[in-house]
Amino acid sequence: MTFAYKYPRPATTVDCIVFGLDEDELKILLIQRALPPFESHWAIPGGYVNIDESLEKAALRELEEETGIGNVFLEQLYTFGDLGRDPRGRTITVSYYALVNLFDHIPHADSDAKNAGWFSIDNIPPLAFDHNKIIDTAIARLQGKIVYEPIGFELLPKKFTLLRLQKLYEIILCKKLDKRNFQKKILRMDILTQLDEIQKDVSHRAARLFQFNHERYLELKKGGFVFEL
Repeated sequence: MTFAYKYPRPATTVDCIVFGLDEDELKILLIQRALPPFESHWAIPGGYVNIDESLEKAALRELEEETGIGNVFLEQLYTFGDLGRDPRGRTITVSYYALVNLFDHIPHADSDAKNAGWFSIDNIPPLAFDHNKIIDTAIARLQGKIVYEPIGFELLPKKFTLLRLQKLYEIILCKKLDKRNFQKKILRMDILTQLDEIQKDVSHRAARLFQFNHERYLELKKGGFVFEL
C-alpha cells in the first residue's frame, strides 16, 4: 500500500566527529568538500542517509567513503535541525562521535571529499554548515563524559604509561593535574594491568607500561563500581 503525505519531509543527514590524540594535542578529523555548497570548505565527514539504511550504518558508510577510516565505534551525540543550516533546503542531521588512536587511522580523501586530515581543536578553520557548532557540542560532551566513564583509553595505544594517561586528561580537560594524586586514584580503581614492560627508545628514564583492563572494569561495574576522576 502506498501512502501520500501532506507534510513535506526534510532531508536527513549524518555527521561524524572523530577525535584523536597526538603527543600534545586533541585533534579532530575533517574533510575538504569537493562539491557545492561550501565547495573547498573544511567540514565534518558526513552525508545523506539512504532510504534503506539505519542512521548508524549511514554514518559509518559516509565516514569510510570520505576518509577511508572504518571499524570505529560511534556513539550518537545530538540532533541539529536549525532552520537555514543547509542552503540546499530543510535538513536535519544526526551527529555521532568516536574516539580513536590517531596513529592507527591515517585518513585519505575519497568520494566527494578532495582532502582529509587531522586538525588541532585549537586551530579549527571556519567550517561548512553549522559544523563549528557541532564540534563545540562534541568537545563539551567529551569533557563531561571522560571524568565519569573510562572512554579516554580509546585515544591511547594499547600500552601506555601513567604519565601519558595523565597527559590525556590534562589535554582534554584543559587543566593541570597533580601527578601523585592522579596516579594514586587511577591505580586504586584496579582497572589497569601493570605489564612486565617498560618504554623503549626514550631519552629519559623508561617508565612502566600499563593496559586498560576492560573485562575487569565491566566486572567491577556490575558490582556498583563508579568510575570517577
